[in-house]
Amino acid sequence: MAVTSVELKYGSERWSLSCDEAQLLTVDLPSAERPEVLVRRALANPVGTPPLAEICQPGDRVVIVTSDITRATGSALYLPILVDELNRAGVDDRDIEIVIALGIHRRQTADEHRRIVGALFGRIKVTDHDCDDAEQLVELGCTSGGIPVWINRTVAEADRVIVTGSIGFHYFAGFGGGRKGLVPGVASRQTCMASHFSVFNPPEIGGKHPRAVAGALQGNPVHQNLLEAAKMVHSDFLLNTVLSPSKDMLGVFCGDLVQAHLAGCELVRQSYEVPLEEPVDLAVVSCGGLPKDINFIQAQKALDYSVNAVRDGGVVILLAACPDGFGHPTFFNWFRYQQLDAFEAALRAGYQINGQTAYSVFSKARRFKVLLVSELSRDQTEAMGMKKAMDLSQAMEMARKYLPVRPEIVIIPEGGTVLPRVVRSELRR
Repeated sequence: MAVTSVELKYGSERWSLSCDEAQLLTVDLPSAERPEVLVRRALANPVGTPPLAEICQPGDRVVIVTSDITRATGSALYLPILVDELNRAGVDDRDIEIVIALGIHRRQTADEHRRIVGALFGRIKVTDHDCDDAEQLVELGCTSGGIPVWINRTVAEADRVIVTGSIGFHYFAGFGGGRKGLVPGVASRQTCMASHFSVFNPPEIGGKHPRAVAGALQGNPVHQNLLEAAKMVHSDFLLNTVLSPSKDMLGVFCGDLVQAHLAGCELVRQSYEVPLEEPVDLAVVSCGGLPKDINFIQAQKALDYSVNAVRDGGVVILLAACPDGFGHPTFFNWFRYQQLDAFEAALRAGYQINGQTAYSVFSKARRFKVLLVSELSRDQTEAMGMKKAMDLSQAMEMARKYLPVRPEIVIIPEGGTVLPRVVRSELRR
């Protein structure tokens, strides 16, 4: 029987939309194996390195770097298994420390630590990285591009470093995971900002670099800078997961920082890239509900991915509840710049990662007509260059005046994970 309607998540709600005249962009993922099996199999068969038992030995001071609470990774499951493997190699609990890769994020609460490390809470030492604490940082040198690399002292001085996290699309670094666990994960604020600034072309060219986009590693200057800086840490082992939209483990990749990460990126690409023959007139996009639309900084990822399906001047309806507002107190301030050239000039004069995210949003709002359904006010929405709709029904009605008589429409229920790719247009390039 043909599907005639689709359920779209909005915060904790679910809204129904007819899809009789639209193409549904979803992914068909295989049934996940038991996560314990996936983790243990990957640990036993690392890519590009020996197993942990041949890397670690009794007396080694081992630091495990893992993501903070804003990143779903499956850490509460894989960290205890990882520590069990270290114990089998003769490494005592007292010689193991878990460092939470906060980047420039806030410190975690005790409850958040418990959720991150699972059964290890109270057993293994857990500390938060602080990007602004000079005493916690050590300088490792500069990259070939002149980026100063300051890294968490505990990580830099460990005998063995294990980097963990998850891999998904990243809207300007290409993919998350891998090297990002170290830079920006346990880097100084200065290193974080400098490594991300390469999202822009040189001043004489201007604008955003064309390869600093989701799904691109080759030729991506942000990825190249992050990787060069991360390699200065001399990490010994990587464990990265690839998750389904419901947070089930689809795959686990262990081994070399580069090789294992690339293998995981390929699974993400195979699982979440969706081909289109031609760009469409309208994309109706749900971020995927909470927590993917908890704030606008999180929700904008769905906007970034979905516009790949839409022709220039086309329409995007974005369902993003944003009950926590923008997600950072400085983000909205950047929209005082209402011209792209002035916006870019301000970022070049005083770069901030949240400012770059705001610039990315604003540039898309200038290229497409974005109708936003959210808890943000009309004034806030319009300052970002978008139009506010109160609900999905009103958004669909508003969209009609911008569309041809027989519009091409796509519906994307999991906009925070699915990356459309127009294949026919790519072949013509």
